Amino acid sequence: MSEDCGPADDEPRRLTTVDADDEHDDDEDGEPERLWEVSELRFAAAAGVFLLAALVVDWLAPARTTEVLLLQVVGLLLGASTFVPSTLRQLVKGKIGVGTLMTIAAVGAVALGEVGEAAALAFLYSISEGLEEYSIARTRRGLRALLDLVPAQATVVRDGAELVVAPADLRVGDTMLVKPGERLATDGTIGAGRTALDVSAITGESVPVEAGPGDPVYAGSINGTGALTVTVTAAAADNSLARIVAIVETEQARKGASQRLADKIARPLVPGVMVVAVLVAGFGALLGDPLLWLERALVVLVAASPCALAIAVPVTVVAAVGAASRLGVLVKGGAALEALGTLRTIALDKTGTITRNAPAVVDVATAPGVDRDQVLAVAAALEARSEHPLARAILAAVDRPGDAHDVEAVTGAGLTGTVNGRPARLGRPGWVPAGALQEAVGRMQHAGATAVLVEVDGAVIGAVAVRDELRPEAGEVVARLHGSGYRVVMLTGDNHATAAALAAQAGIPADAVHADLRPEDKARIIGDLRARQPTAMVGDGVNDAPALATADVGIAMGAMGTDVAIETADVALMGEDLRHLPQALAHARRSRAIMLQNVGLSLAIIVVLMPLALLGVLGLAAVVLVHEIAEIIVIANGVRAGRAHPLPEAPVPSATAPLVAAPRQLP
Repeated sequence: MSEDCGPADDEPRRLTTVDADDEHDDDEDGEPERLWEVSELRFAAAAGVFLLAALVVDWLAPARTTEVLLLQVVGLLLGASTFVPSTLRQLVKGKIGVGTLMTIAAVGAVALGEVGEAAALAFLYSISEGLEEYSIARTRRGLRALLDLVPAQATVVRDGAELVVAPADLRVGDTMLVKPGERLATDGTIGAGRTALDVSAITGESVPVEAGPGDPVYAGSINGTGALTVTVTAAAADNSLARIVAIVETEQARKGASQRLADKIARPLVPGVMVVAVLVAGFGALLGDPLLWLERALVVLVAASPCALAIAVPVTVVAAVGAASRLGVLVKGGAALEALGTLRTIALDKTGTITRNAPAVVDVATAPGVDRDQVLAVAAALEARSEHPLARAILAAVDRPGDAHDVEAVTGAGLTGTVNGRPARLGRPGWVPAGALQEAVGRMQHAGATAVLVEVDGAVIGAVAVRDELRPEAGEVVARLHGSGYRVVMLTGDNHATAAALAAQAGIPADAVHADLRPEDKARIIGDLRARQPTAMVGDGVNDAPALATADVGIAMGAMGTDVAIETADVALMGEDLRHLPQALAHARRSRAIMLQNVGLSLAIIVVLMPLALLGVLGLAAVVLVHEIAEIIVIANGVRAGRAHPLPEAPVPSATAPLVAAPRQLP
């Protein structure tokens, strides 16, 4: 543990390795899992035994003062060993903290002959130190538990032979064999095989994700019923799980406003209290009994110790960040966590956030005497030779595209070719005359879809509407955000018609839709929103990077696959389920309330104890007891933030129906 109850300088406690200066005996590879495994608590227990023995001996044989004193001294040494060594090391560096006050108070008590009270102070303080270490280690274990999702071994094919190796021995480019029911040892890309992956332990998504050749897969996922051949794309030390844990741990250095406030109060308070204690002892000695006022000065010194204040926010932060990871939300430390709890406006990017970022055919209009399948068959035959972004959507709408010959692309217009021996064209309205389908095309465009006309032998046979559809949970999420008092706006680079149609379907008001935006426009609008209320930007982390950086909190979708999102955003939703967003906001609000409760209680204790100590109402032992009880309460309250509270299921609100009801697709 460090020499005080919280950060003693500008380097707040991290969740990574233990500093060389720290005096606790638990190494990072053997963190305490039970209370009695914490070294501070073991020393505190031993000190308590000697103090109890001293009390028993003093009660049974009051005349045996030497034995009582010896027991008290041993108890004092045991308790003081948990914080005095680190205090002296910090003093050598010119750093003063709460441990400094405790050390001075203990030395002063001994000088006054109150060895028993000094031992009690050391005993109680060592308990609070141990409880803090346990609470932090508990959260640290929760984060590192992600790494336990990696199996102990993996099967690879090298030089034509199957080998069983440790995950650490996997190399980029290795071919990994994953049997049904096995966990993936690292990230990769499926080379052969199809399956449904259980990613609930990683992203929080309860529905298995369908995956096949070419799809990326991530460490810790559980393979379903299909055998897979996976090409390794990341070593074990660099895979998605390791990256998430590393990000959370290193970003613990970022502190929220309340945490900075606690530090700002604690740092000047420590030397300030020392000055007050000197003045009390000095002026008291001039007015009365020097020993009496020296004792009161020591009591004031302890009464004003900001130990509870110093640990009030850090304990809450580490507990809350660990809980957020279990909700499928990656929060980059205290600054992001607290800012998340103050938000009032949520700006949502359209593509990839509200929508799936996977355009699909949503409607097909046909000319008289032509059926839907005929229109799609001709369109797919032409698009099979195309690299246009809409080609994939049309090809996905048919089982197997037919053959087309002499296909040529007309820049900015469409495609021409021969299908079943007949000349055919596919393209935008205007280049291909809409004819009798003019009304249907207008309806498609008004609904925010891209209309593509199909022509055979010079006559239009149909129109295909393609649109990037909403995520199935988008309406539910927007309704929850509105119900929680947030203002929701949508930002997109798409045209106003598309934006308005999808916003209406999601339940976002028309006056909250901003379309035809470039990346710098999004950043500008976020800046305007921030001027009115704390604002978050939720995006995919690529073209939204300026807006993510401008917002009070940048929130990225899909932390498992977008490096830019992880680097730019303050918070990342680890899966592709947008319902993690209201969960994250509710969790942050609750955690921030716990932070404020802890800070308020800590300050109240100091305000109440100081005058009581100055007037002599409370002695040294009583002040120490009240202080340490307060610290235990603060720690226990902070640990409450470590409870993950998934939101209850909510009905999806009614919205403007899509052109064609689209089946729910796995992310």
